[in-house]
Amino acid sequence: MAAFDVEKVRQDFPILSRQVNGKPLVYLDNGASAQKPLAVLEAMDHYYRTMHSNVHRGAHTLGDEATTAFEGARETVRRFINAPSTREVIWTRGTTEAINIVANGLAPRLRKGDEILVSQMEHHANIVPWQMVAERTGARVLPVQVTPEGELDLDSFGTLLNERTRVLAITQVSNVLGTINPVAPLLEQARAKGVITVVDGAQAVPHFRPDVQTLGCDFYVFSSHKLFGPTGIGVLYGREQLLEELPPFQGGGEMIERVSFERTTWNTLPYKFEAGTPPIAEAIGLGAAIDYLEGMDRNALEAAESELLERANALVETVPGMRVIGQAKRKVPVMSFKIDGLHPSDIGTLLDQQGIAIRTGHHCAMPLMDFYGVPGTARASFAFYNTLEEVGQLFNALRKIQRLLA
Repeated sequence: MAAFDVEKVRQDFPILSRQVNGKPLVYLDNGASAQKPLAVLEAMDHYYRTMHSNVHRGAHTLGDEATTAFEGARETVRRFINAPSTREVIWTRGTTEAINIVANGLAPRLRKGDEILVSQMEHHANIVPWQMVAERTGARVLPVQVTPEGELDLDSFGTLLNERTRVLAITQVSNVLGTINPVAPLLEQARAKGVITVVDGAQAVPHFRPDVQTLGCDFYVFSSHKLFGPTGIGVLYGREQLLEELPPFQGGGEMIERVSFERTTWNTLPYKFEAGTPPIAEAIGLGAAIDYLEGMDRNALEAAESELLERANALVETVPGMRVIGQAKRKVPVMSFKIDGLHPSDIGTLLDQQGIAIRTGHHCAMPLMDFYGVPGTARASFAFYNTLEEVGQLFNALRKIQRLLA
């Protein structure tokens, strides 16, 4: 296998060459939103410059070209997640909307006393929609516990999964801890009890390819902007039979077959869930992002990211009072941490003055913060275009902050 050339890869990402506060940008906020390669920027620019038109019904060349590119992107996503059909690939505004579509669609099936299982490490987007549906239906949302190491407590899962369970909605990778959850066996146990399963793949897809058929999930959701694509678009994969049974989420153009004042009928999949003009350029950009990744050696990318995390873990002891939150055995390159005597927001502000971008706060995971007894953390999240030197710069900067505030 050829050596991974990170400097060559970095040339594909224009923003990485800029300066912030007079310092070279060190971008370590990839868990919130990853940067975009030229392939994505050029694909979207090409669409707007040469073929912009609405899709599906234009009786002209631009409409045909736009539709071909738009639906081609859907096929790219289908291959990426190994979905059986493009009918099962729904465009959404992101992971949050995708989960809301599923939660609201399943609401008519829920009754008082039914139970919805999530985990203690979920992003708010995979908690709040279920709470809203539970409030309407009388169902209950119950959390699968987390161990102090930041892994799912499988005993807790085994206890909670029972004949009242109707939905299991679980993240494949924690946005705070970086933990890679063993979702496949959990989904298998849930399926055996007739439970509908929803997997939040937002933090997983930037690091490895999902396979919805191997996972056996009913629904799988993710966002483009974390996958090196544009903002404003995400994907909902759903098993065709379930998507056929679910009601539409929004009404309007495109999602209809026939409209009269007496009765409206719905369009076929996937358009039944895509009311209005879709995010055409964004879909094309997402397709380009996936093509870009698929053109690289994914094993080499994963190895490079693992090396970044290993280097960061090795340097923790060089910062007195630094504590990493979550020590799961299997992780993506995410490090949430606290430093004695320093508030996370102060850490973020002072790092920014040195050109280093991280995230601070509760990371839309307040129940997990409560579990660890902290109001928030600082979080460095790495991508394959980050370098070992940048990891060193982060820790040099943290030690500098300690000296300045001592």
